[in-house]
Amino acid sequence: MRTRLLPLLIVLMASILLALGFPLAVSLAAAQQQKVVVDRIEDAARFAGLAQYVTDPPETLPGDEGERLKTLRNDLQRYYKVYGIRAGVFYRDREVMVRSHDWSVPEDGEGREAFEDALYSHSSQDPRQIWPWQKRRLYVATPVVRDGDVVAVVLTDSPTGRMRSEITRGWLLIGAGEAAAMLLAIGAALRLTGWVLRPVRDLDATTHDIATGRLKSRVAVAGGPPELRRLARSFNEMVDNVEDVLEQQRAFVADASHQLRNPLAALLLRIELLALELPEGNEEIASVRTEGKRLAQVLDDLLDLALAEHAGIEAELTDIGELVAERVAAWGPLAEDKGVELRTEGLRAATAWADPVTLSSALDAVIDNALKFTPSGEQVTVTVAANGAKTTVEIADGGPGLTEEELTRIGDRFWRSNRHQNIKGSGLGLSITRALLTSYGGTISYGPNEPHGLRVTVTLPRSAGA
Repeated sequence: MRTRLLPLLIVLMASILLALGFPLAVSLAAAQQQKVVVDRIEDAARFAGLAQYVTDPPETLPGDEGERLKTLRNDLQRYYKVYGIRAGVFYRDREVMVRSHDWSVPEDGEGREAFEDALYSHSSQDPRQIWPWQKRRLYVATPVVRDGDVVAVVLTDSPTGRMRSEITRGWLLIGAGEAAAMLLAIGAALRLTGWVLRPVRDLDATTHDIATGRLKSRVAVAGGPPELRRLARSFNEMVDNVEDVLEQQRAFVADASHQLRNPLAALLLRIELLALELPEGNEEIASVRTEGKRLAQVLDDLLDLALAEHAGIEAELTDIGELVAERVAAWGPLAEDKGVELRTEGLRAATAWADPVTLSSALDAVIDNALKFTPSGEQVTVTVAANGAKTTVEIADGGPGLTEEELTRIGDRFWRSNRHQNIKGSGLGLSITRALLTSYGGTISYGPNEPHGLRVTVTLPRSAGA
């Protein structure tokens, strides 16, 4: 969720900063150019003030006006030398009155437009914006008015390198400010999403713990929005109620199994006494005796299942390879008696976090199940492997196997395939195995074995926190 929420917040804040930054950058460029334009207009107005007294052709000017023309020419030349700005006074027909050096009114472009506007008594108040990447020149024109008529135009031609550098510098400052604001916004977004999603992550982790059998896990009701804290409290209350119900069910199963064992033992004893009064080999009494023993086995398995689900097992670092070799050796005589080859493959030394006693019981149940359904002449293979954060023990038998539908049911309590009803068992062995493994983070899964048979995979965590 964080990977979806965080980019959304970052894009939103970036859009807001860009929406503020672009107008600010445009405004800064316009202000910088307007500052230059105003300065040029003031200079042009000063030159126009001097030029309005010397608008006649130079050869017709009296002596004092000739001095003014000379002064104006000197001012224009100094202006160019000091500022690098070309300036000149041109008659309406674009003939030169006086200029800083050899240049004329441009034939077209912005210089011609500024000159034409000034002929209509319009000063260059708002030239087109020059951006940092445009190597254009800035033209400013001011009319020279005498007796109410425009008799000449003062035209300035300014380089824009310095102005564009100032605009670029201002943009860099805006960009730096935007970047700093973006970093602050990202930091705030990280804190905000962390604050909002921390209870969700805790809830997800706790839900996973409970789903894998650690019913004592609870969500820490601290931090986050009030709604999520209220949700955490409600979740904890729900888990408490569920745990109470499960505890009552376990207690009932354990108590019922324990209480039924004594009457059943008495019943089996009376069956044996009754068998002494009947002819030897009576089929009915043999059938009753078999069903009684099966019922006793079911009660024992129910009690084991209740204890497995209730026990708080502490895992420790265990040598799985050694434990598997020990259990295979223990089941070797029974396999040999049935004519089944029981062998180990894979790693001989592999560690994982498990409880040796409960893992031994789980392996015993799976190996017993494999030997039970594997006919003589076939083999049962127990393979130990380590893959990343997991250690696996795989038990593959050579029995008839299960269909896809039956694979979805295996491990359910009291479930047995219709094809195997005549084989001894209660249908609780694999359920007990799953309960034992789940108690410390292990899992058990089932799949087909090629060319035939069942493949049972026991997975164990290699680290305490996995």
